Amino acid sequence: MQVLPILIAVLVASGVGTLTGFGTSTLLVPVMVLFYPVPETLLFVGIIHWFGNVWKLVLFREGFRWGLVLSFGVPGLVATAIGAKLVFDIPSVILSRVLGGMIAAYVLYLFVQSSFRVRPTVVTGAVGGALSGFFAGIFGIGGAVRSLFLTAFDLPKAVYIATAGAIALVIDTTRLSVYASEGVRLPSSLLWGLIVFIPGSFAGAKIAQRLVDRIPQKNFRKVVAVFLLLIAVKLIVWP
Repeated sequence: MQVLPILIAVLVASGVGTLTGFGTSTLLVPVMVLFYPVPETLLFVGIIHWFGNVWKLVLFREGFRWGLVLSFGVPGLVATAIGAKLVFDIPSVILSRVLGGMIAAYVLYLFVQSSFRVRPTVVTGAVGGALSGFFAGIFGIGGAVRSLFLTAFDLPKAVYIATAGAIALVIDTTRLSVYASEGVRLPSSLLWGLIVFIPGSFAGAKIAQRLVDRIPQKNFRKVVAVFLLLIAVKLIVWP
């Protein structure tokens, strides 16, 4: 097992994932598949992702809002299942590039209309959650799509990160249960490595917390938007 490169990847991915609310899997999966088969990679990344969302809730617990999590998350979970049933006849390359174009257009709009904001109410939360879940189901990329819709609310930093973490935690718990029921297991070396990698994920999240504290609230959405744009470019150029 290559402990050091995996630990570095976990540290960076956890930091970026905490700061932006998405991106942990995008950064970590390409590293892990260099060393392990896809099923073991997905299980490992799912575990790190799960803990990463726990750290978001622990470190930004002052931003947790039950109303927003439920109004956004519950419709999103239902709509994800609906969207996922519509994709089997559409090539994944086309889906990735369409999503990349959508994200890029949204980010450019945010920079042109920096005052754009949707008031976070129960109704707008439910609509945003349903739309984000539906598109996440279609495109298969939940974190970036969810963040795209959450940024429309222009939430306080802690609220944005805690909300993203809470919703993703439910999704991660579900998918880890599926992996386990399908018999996917980590090799013993990687299992023992979690003793190092889980604290490493917390260290990355803690570093991200300090960075978030230094980012003015008025600039936070722009920082997230820059990372969204990077994801958009990746989806368009390397779907």
